[in-house]
Amino acid sequence: MKLHIKKGDMVQVIAGDNKGKQGKVLKVEVAKQRAIVEGVNLVKKATKPNAQNPQGGIVEKEAPIHISNMLVLDPKSGKPTKVGRRLGEKGKLVRYAKKSGEEIK
Repeated sequence: MKLHIKKGDMVQVIAGDNKGKQGKVLKVEVAKQRAIVEGVNLVKKATKPNAQNPQGGIVEKEAPIHISNMLVLDPKSGKPTKVGRRLGEKGKLVRYAKKSGEEIK
């Protein structure tokens, strides 16, 4: 399944408790249609002591958000935009921002 969001994209959340927040996509779960965005949708999780955290305790980490609740940021203007696909050079499909027409890398 093709999604309009990929790992490394800059996105803005457009719905939910984190509406308006922006961040970089760290991971995309294609089967669940969810993505984890840096610094957005933070949840507190109790952890047992382990090698990384010998004390244990409460850790804040990002939880996944459904991809329908985010839009990719336009590389030209930095505003949220829809994503389209068109044939680029060498006959490959490339993603582009519908607002500016700019190609999304």
